[in-house]
Amino acid sequence: MASETPPGGGGGLLPASSLRRGLAEDIAMRGGWPDTVDREWAWGGSTGRGARVCVIDSGVDPGHPAVGAVSGAWAAEPSGESIAIVEEAAQDPVGHGTAAAGIVRSLAPECDLYSVRVLGEGNIGTGRALLAGLEWAIEQGFELVNMSLATTRREFVAELHRLADAAYFNGTLLVCSAHNMIMESYPWRFAAVVSVGSHEEPDPFTFFYNPQPPVEFYARGVDVEVPWADKSVITATGNSFAAPHITGIAALILGKHPELTPFQLKSMLYMTAANVGAAA
Repeated sequence: MASETPPGGGGGLLPASSLRRGLAEDIAMRGGWPDTVDREWAWGGSTGRGARVCVIDSGVDPGHPAVGAVSGAWAAEPSGESIAIVEEAAQDPVGHGTAAAGIVRSLAPECDLYSVRVLGEGNIGTGRALLAGLEWAIEQGFELVNMSLATTRREFVAELHRLADAAYFNGTLLVCSAHNMIMESYPWRFAAVVSVGSHEEPDPFTFFYNPQPPVEFYARGVDVEVPWADKSVITATGNSFAAPHITGIAALILGKHPELTPFQLKSMLYMTAANVGAAA
Protein backbone atom coordinates (compact mmCIF):
# COMPACT_ATOMS: atom_id res chain seq x y z
CA MET A 1 0.00 0.00 0.00
CA ALA A 2 1.44 3.38 -1.03
CA SER A 3 0.78 6.64 0.77
CA GLU A 4 -1.02 9.33 -1.24
CA THR A 5 0.69 12.06 0.80
CA PRO A 6 3.58 13.69 -1.09
CA PRO A 7 6.92 14.00 0.68
CA GLY A 8 7.56 17.17 2.64
CA GLY A 9 10.18 19.71 1.76
CA GLY A 10 10.47 22.97 -0.04
CA GLY A 11 9.51 21.76 -3.48
CA GLY A 12 6.08 23.32 -3.32
CA LEU A 13 4.29 20.02 -3.82
CA LEU A 14 0.64 19.87 -2.79
CA PRO A 15 -1.74 16.94 -2.72
CA ALA A 16 -4.02 16.66 -5.73
CA SER A 17 -7.20 18.76 -5.42
CA SER A 18 -5.58 21.28 -3.08
CA LEU A 19 -5.90 25.07 -2.88
CA ARG A 20 -2.70 27.10 -2.89
CA ARG A 21 -2.17 29.85 -0.34
CA GLY A 22 -3.47 33.21 -1.49
CA LEU A 23 -5.99 31.82 -4.00
CA ALA A 24 -9.05 31.78 -1.76
CA GLU A 25 -10.33 34.93 -3.46
CA ASP A 26 -10.63 32.98 -6.69
CA ILE A 27 -13.31 30.78 -5.18
CA ALA A 28 -15.09 33.41 -3.07
CA MET A 29 -18.88 32.93 -3.09
CA ARG A 30 -20.60 36.28 -3.57
CA GLY A 31 -23.98 37.17 -2.11
CA GLY A 32 -24.28 35.80 1.41
CA TRP A 33 -27.36 34.24 2.93
CA PRO A 34 -29.28 35.89 5.77
CA ASP A 35 -28.84 34.68 9.33
CA THR A 36 -32.26 33.06 9.11
CA VAL A 37 -33.24 31.44 5.82
CA ASP A 38 -37.02 31.39 5.63
CA ARG A 39 -39.44 30.59 2.84
CA GLU A 40 -40.01 34.23 1.98
CA TRP A 41 -36.30 34.71 1.32
CA ALA A 42 -35.96 31.33 -0.37
CA TRP A 43 -38.76 31.60 -2.91
CA GLY A 44 -41.14 34.43 -2.01
CA GLY A 45 -42.47 36.04 -5.19
CA SER A 46 -40.95 33.40 -7.46
CA THR A 47 -42.87 31.65 -10.22
CA GLY A 48 -40.00 29.40 -11.25
CA ARG A 49 -39.20 31.53 -14.29
CA GLY A 50 -35.82 30.56 -15.70
CA ALA A 51 -35.60 27.17 -13.99
CA ARG A 52 -35.38 24.26 -16.43
CA VAL A 53 -37.02 21.06 -15.23
CA CYS A 54 -36.61 17.78 -17.09
CA VAL A 55 -39.11 15.01 -16.32
CA ILE A 56 -37.67 11.55 -17.03
CA ASP A 57 -40.73 9.34 -17.13
CA SER A 58 -43.41 8.08 -19.51
CA GLY A 59 -43.49 11.37 -21.41
CA VAL A 60 -45.55 14.51 -20.89
CA ASP A 61 -48.79 15.54 -22.58
CA PRO A 62 -48.62 19.29 -23.31
CA GLY A 63 -52.27 19.24 -24.34
CA HIS A 64 -53.39 18.61 -20.80
CA PRO A 65 -54.66 21.90 -19.34
CA ALA A 66 -52.83 21.21 -16.05
CA VAL A 67 -49.47 20.97 -17.84
CA GLY A 68 -49.29 23.49 -20.64
CA ALA A 69 -46.26 24.16 -22.79
CA VAL A 70 -43.42 21.65 -22.95
CA SER A 71 -40.22 23.28 -24.16
CA GLY A 72 -38.76 20.09 -25.62
CA ALA A 73 -39.40 16.35 -25.72
CA TRP A 74 -37.20 13.37 -26.46
CA ALA A 75 -37.45 9.60 -26.19
CA ALA A 76 -34.97 6.81 -25.46
CA GLU A 77 -35.31 4.44 -28.42
CA PRO A 78 -33.40 1.25 -29.35
CA SER A 79 -30.80 1.85 -32.06
CA GLY A 80 -28.98 -1.33 -32.96
CA GLU A 81 -27.08 -2.46 -29.88
CA SER A 82 -27.45 0.88 -28.10
CA ILE A 83 -30.10 3.40 -27.04
CA ALA A 84 -30.51 6.67 -28.92
CA ILE A 85 -32.15 9.81 -27.56
CA VAL A 86 -34.37 11.12 -30.34
CA GLU A 87 -36.49 14.24 -30.48
CA GLU A 88 -40.21 13.65 -30.64
CA ALA A 89 -43.54 15.43 -30.40
CA ALA A 90 -44.36 15.57 -26.69
CA GLN A 91 -46.61 12.67 -25.75
CA ASP A 92 -47.49 10.42 -22.84
CA PRO A 93 -49.25 7.11 -23.56
CA VAL A 94 -49.47 6.29 -19.85
CA GLY A 95 -50.16 9.46 -17.85
CA HIS A 96 -47.52 8.98 -15.16
CA GLY A 97 -45.09 11.59 -16.50
CA THR A 98 -47.96 13.99 -17.16
CA ALA A 99 -48.90 13.68 -13.49
CA ALA A 100 -45.37 14.57 -12.39
CA ALA A 101 -45.18 17.49 -14.81
CA GLY A 102 -48.58 18.77 -13.72
CA ILE A 103 -47.53 18.83 -10.07
CA VAL A 104 -44.36 20.74 -10.92
CA ARG A 105 -46.35 23.19 -13.06
CA SER A 106 -48.89 23.76 -10.27
CA LEU A 107 -46.12 24.91 -7.95
CA ALA A 108 -43.78 26.65 -10.39
CA PRO A 109 -46.09 27.87 -13.18
CA GLU A 110 -43.40 29.67 -15.18
CA CYS A 111 -40.63 27.06 -15.11
CA ASP A 112 -39.55 25.51 -18.40
CA LEU A 113 -40.65 21.89 -18.64
CA TYR A 114 -38.82 19.27 -20.71
CA SER A 115 -39.56 15.58 -21.18
CA VAL A 116 -37.40 12.51 -21.73
CA ARG A 117 -39.58 9.46 -22.28
CA VAL A 118 -37.99 6.24 -21.02
CA LEU A 119 -41.19 4.35 -20.09
CA GLY A 120 -43.75 2.94 -22.48
CA GLU A 121 -47.06 1.14 -22.33
CA GLY A 122 -47.77 -0.30 -18.93
CA ASN A 123 -45.37 2.24 -17.42
CA ILE A 124 -42.53 -0.19 -18.13
CA GLY A 125 -39.07 0.56 -19.45
CA THR A 126 -35.57 -0.86 -19.51
CA GLY A 127 -32.59 -0.01 -17.36
CA ARG A 128 -30.59 0.80 -20.46
CA ALA A 129 -33.20 3.36 -21.53
CA LEU A 130 -33.15 4.91 -18.07
CA LEU A 131 -29.34 5.22 -18.12
CA ALA A 132 -29.32 6.71 -21.61
CA GLY A 133 -32.06 9.20 -20.82
CA LEU A 134 -30.45 10.30 -17.59
CA GLU A 135 -26.99 10.68 -19.09
CA TRP A 136 -28.42 12.77 -21.93
CA ALA A 137 -30.36 15.01 -19.53
CA ILE A 138 -27.22 15.63 -17.47
CA GLU A 139 -25.27 16.51 -20.61
CA GLN A 140 -27.92 19.12 -21.50
CA GLY A 141 -27.35 20.87 -18.19
CA PHE A 142 -30.93 20.92 -16.89
CA GLU A 143 -30.88 22.40 -13.42
CA LEU A 144 -33.51 19.96 -12.13
CA VAL A 145 -34.39 16.43 -13.17
CA ASN A 146 -37.47 14.75 -11.72
CA MET A 147 -37.26 10.96 -11.57
CA SER A 148 -40.45 9.41 -10.24
CA LEU A 149 -39.12 5.97 -11.08
CA ALA A 150 -36.44 3.51 -10.01
CA THR A 151 -34.82 0.24 -10.96
CA THR A 152 -34.18 -2.83 -8.83
CA ARG A 153 -31.66 -4.28 -11.30
CA ARG A 154 -28.29 -4.52 -9.60
CA GLU A 155 -26.35 -4.51 -12.87
CA PHE A 156 -27.31 -0.87 -13.43
CA VAL A 157 -26.43 0.41 -9.96
CA ALA A 158 -22.78 1.30 -10.56
CA GLU A 159 -23.54 3.31 -13.70
CA LEU A 160 -26.51 5.02 -12.06
CA HIS A 161 -24.29 5.96 -9.14
CA ARG A 162 -21.70 7.42 -11.50
CA LEU A 163 -24.36 9.46 -13.26
CA ALA A 164 -25.86 10.71 -9.99
CA ASP A 165 -22.44 11.98 -8.92
CA ALA A 166 -21.81 13.49 -12.36
CA ALA A 167 -25.11 15.36 -12.15
CA TYR A 168 -24.38 16.68 -8.66
CA PHE A 169 -20.91 17.96 -9.58
CA ASN A 170 -22.06 19.48 -12.87
CA GLY A 171 -24.97 21.57 -11.58
CA THR A 172 -27.94 19.21 -12.03
CA LEU A 173 -30.01 18.20 -9.00
CA LEU A 174 -31.81 14.87 -9.32
CA VAL A 175 -35.05 14.63 -7.36
CA CYS A 176 -35.98 10.96 -7.03
CA SER A 177 -38.96 9.17 -5.54
CA ALA A 178 -38.37 6.40 -3.03
CA HIS A 179 -39.81 3.00 -3.90
CA ASN A 180 -43.39 2.45 -2.77
CA MET A 181 -42.39 -0.88 -1.23
CA ILE A 182 -39.54 -1.83 1.08
CA MET A 183 -36.90 -3.05 -1.35
CA GLU A 184 -33.52 -2.15 -2.76
CA SER A 185 -33.98 0.19 -5.70
CA TYR A 186 -32.10 3.10 -7.23
CA PRO A 187 -31.21 5.97 -7.80
CA TRP A 188 -33.13 7.37 -4.82
CA ARG A 189 -30.76 5.69 -2.34
CA PHE A 190 -27.73 7.68 -3.51
CA ALA A 191 -26.56 10.58 -1.34
CA ALA A 192 -26.04 12.83 -4.37
CA VAL A 193 -29.77 12.95 -5.14
CA VAL A 194 -32.75 14.36 -3.23
CA SER A 195 -34.80 11.34 -2.18
CA VAL A 196 -38.49 11.82 -1.46
CA GLY A 197 -41.19 9.82 0.30
CA SER A 198 -44.81 10.72 1.02
CA HIS A 199 -46.74 12.33 3.85
CA GLU A 200 -50.50 12.69 4.32
CA GLU A 201 -50.80 16.47 4.78
CA PRO A 202 -52.94 18.24 2.15
CA ASP A 203 -50.81 21.39 1.68
CA PRO A 204 -48.57 21.04 -1.40
CA PHE A 205 -46.02 23.39 0.17
CA THR A 206 -45.68 21.32 3.33
CA PHE A 207 -42.58 19.16 3.28
CA PHE A 208 -40.44 17.67 6.02
CA TYR A 209 -36.79 16.79 6.38
CA ASN A 210 -36.19 13.22 7.53
CA PRO A 211 -33.23 12.96 9.93
CA GLN A 212 -33.09 9.20 9.32
CA PRO A 213 -32.26 8.72 5.63
CA PRO A 214 -31.99 7.25 3.02
CA VAL A 215 -35.31 9.07 2.40
CA GLU A 216 -34.36 12.73 2.96
CA PHE A 217 -37.68 14.53 2.55
CA TYR A 218 -41.38 13.80 2.87
CA ALA A 219 -43.76 15.68 0.56
CA ARG A 220 -47.42 15.45 -0.32
CA GLY A 221 -48.07 12.07 -1.92
CA VAL A 222 -51.36 10.74 -0.55
CA ASP A 223 -54.69 11.28 -2.31
CA VAL A 224 -53.20 13.80 -4.72
CA GLU A 225 -55.35 15.02 -7.61
CA VAL A 226 -53.13 14.76 -10.70
CA PRO A 227 -53.47 15.12 -14.48
CA TRP A 228 -53.45 11.82 -16.33
CA ALA A 229 -53.73 10.29 -19.79
CA ASP A 230 -56.43 11.36 -22.25
CA LYS A 231 -56.79 14.77 -20.57
CA SER A 232 -58.23 13.09 -17.48
CA VAL A 233 -57.67 13.82 -13.80
CA ILE A 234 -57.30 11.11 -11.16
CA THR A 235 -56.65 10.91 -7.43
CA ALA A 236 -53.47 8.99 -6.78
CA THR A 237 -51.17 7.96 -3.94
CA GLY A 238 -47.48 7.19 -4.19
CA ASN A 239 -43.98 8.52 -3.78
CA SER A 240 -44.01 9.22 -7.52
CA PHE A 241 -46.29 12.16 -6.75
CA ALA A 242 -44.32 13.34 -3.71
CA ALA A 243 -41.06 13.85 -5.63
CA PRO A 244 -42.44 16.45 -8.08
CA HIS A 245 -43.67 18.54 -5.15
CA ILE A 246 -40.06 18.90 -4.06
CA THR A 247 -39.01 19.49 -7.67
CA GLY A 248 -41.56 22.27 -8.01
CA ILE A 249 -40.42 23.98 -4.82
CA ALA A 250 -36.80 23.64 -5.95
CA ALA A 251 -37.77 25.30 -9.23
CA LEU A 252 -39.26 28.22 -7.28
CA ILE A 253 -36.00 28.56 -5.35
CA LEU A 254 -33.91 28.50 -8.52
CA GLY A 255 -36.22 31.03 -10.13
CA LYS A 256 -35.22 33.46 -7.37
CA HIS A 257 -31.66 32.22 -6.77
CA PRO A 258 -30.40 30.82 -10.09
CA GLU A 259 -26.80 30.80 -8.91
CA LEU A 260 -27.30 27.98 -6.41
CA THR A 261 -25.33 24.76 -6.74
CA PRO A 262 -27.02 21.41 -6.05
CA PHE A 263 -25.38 21.38 -2.60
CA GLN A 264 -26.74 24.84 -1.81
CA LEU A 265 -30.18 24.04 -3.19
CA LYS A 266 -30.35 20.86 -1.14
CA SER A 267 -29.29 22.86 1.92
CA MET A 268 -32.00 25.44 1.30
CA LEU A 269 -34.62 22.71 1.05
CA TYR A 270 -33.44 21.46 4.42
CA MET A 271 -33.57 24.93 6.00
CA THR A 272 -37.10 25.61 4.73
CA ALA A 273 -38.58 22.22 5.64
CA ALA A 274 -41.62 22.50 7.93
CA ASN A 275 -39.84 20.78 10.84
CA VAL A 276 -36.57 22.75 10.63
CA GLY A 277 -35.45 26.21 11.70
CA ALA A 278 -37.61 29.20 10.86
CA ALA A 279 -40.29 27.04 9.25
CA ALA A 280 -40.72 24.77 12.29
